[in-house]
Amino acid sequence: MIILATVVVTLAAVIHVAIFAMESISWAKPSVWKRFGVKSQAQADTVRPMAYNQGFYNLFLAIGAFIGVILVGAGAHEAGGALVIFTVGSMLAASIVLITSGRGYIRAALIQGTVPLIALVLFIISLVS
Repeated sequence: MIILATVVVTLAAVIHVAIFAMESISWAKPSVWKRFGVKSQAQADTVRPMAYNQGFYNLFLAIGAFIGVILVGAGAHEAGGALVIFTVGSMLAASIVLITSGRGYIRAALIQGTVPLIALVLFIISLVS
């Protein structure tokens, strides 16, 4: 079970690296900012600093998840497990906050939060079994 859990945690981290790339690296492309519901170049330019910052939050959570998985694999189950639970729990919490931002964000919240939810459940099950 721990192998499946760490694979799903890794997938959640990869998704958050992709979100980082869109928000912090590729934001200038209309095809990217339109995915986030931004309607015009002027709005994209206004939102850009916030997207840049938010992208790094996603990257830091992904890094935490990667490090947690590495620690678990190296036998540091308590430290790695704590880091994994914190990071995927934070990813899940962020998706819940996103849902509260408006109905237009439900799809994005599901993309952002479903894999971390599965990872969290699998990881906790693997710890107690």
